[in-house]
Amino acid sequence: MSTAGGPVRLVRLDGDPALCLQVNLAKLRHGPGDPTHRRVGPGQWWRASRTPEGPATSVWVALADGVRVEAWGPGAGWTLEQAPRLLGAEDDHAGFEPRHPLLTEVLRRRPGLRIGASDRVHESLAPACLEQVVTGKEAFLAFRLLVREFGEPAPGPAQDPDSLAAGLLLPPEARTWARIPSWRYLAAGVEQRRSAPLVRGATRAAALERTLEGPHREADRALRSIPGIGHWTSAEVRQRAHGDTDAWSVGDYHVGGAISYALLGEKLDDAAATEALEPYRGHRYRVQLLLELEAPRPPRRGPRFTLPTHTPRATRGRS
Repeated sequence: MSTAGGPVRLVRLDGDPALCLQVNLAKLRHGPGDPTHRRVGPGQWWRASRTPEGPATSVWVALADGVRVEAWGPGAGWTLEQAPRLLGAEDDHAGFEPRHPLLTEVLRRRPGLRIGASDRVHESLAPACLEQVVTGKEAFLAFRLLVREFGEPAPGPAQDPDSLAAGLLLPPEARTWARIPSWRYLAAGVEQRRSAPLVRGATRAAALERTLEGPHREADRALRSIPGIGHWTSAEVRQRAHGDTDAWSVGDYHVGGAISYALLGEKLDDAAATEALEPYRGHRYRVQLLLELEAPRPPRRGPRFTLPTHTPRATRGRS
């Protein structure tokens, strides 16, 4: 198979290219073993995705003056055209004022933060459903297992054994997610509480993609109209697919406590975090990201969550 170079685009950014690349590609990767994304180094990522024009493999490299993007496959053109949005080139900072000294300091150190949008709603929804109410380790394992079983080889260099992209896989299509039997989800450690909303969302994939055309509040309403999808899952999708700068991860086991600790000096609940974030409405996810970059974390107390032992996958052991 030919792995000749694909079309290339240089995306120039007014922020730090390496930071923009790291922030926006890392949030699309679901664990270090995600077969759809591969981080080669601090300034290079490979990505396999399904675009409206077909599958694509792409490599993203941070340079001094921007990010070089090269793509292969039927979706290569769409990938290059959309690349500035994914890297946050259209991120609007209007109205954001870092009123807390910690935010001012993080911005001074990391002036180039830009929040991007993948413009692929269901591609973000499927893993977000898997990540509901479980540990990251469990969710990432389930995603990896399901993609390996139901995904497909990505085009171009992903099929070249000598390439850094060798073995990259495309995530399953929405219709494939919808047709996976419940017992196959269960075998991957995904109980019905998480698989059911994933399947429901897959059957509405076309309508969900249209939420990219309207305001973020309408996207939130459409996502949460699906039974089993609440505020947290909607926020996770809008952060990634829509570039919603206000979609902070309310309901996350760690995020509310981390935000309240950073801004108020005490680890508190989501209600306290919501109140602390109110002055930043419209940019609450931006605040979350800035604090995740450099803010002190609350001290850990008590045991970590243990992985469940009631699913077929758990009883066979984990890899």
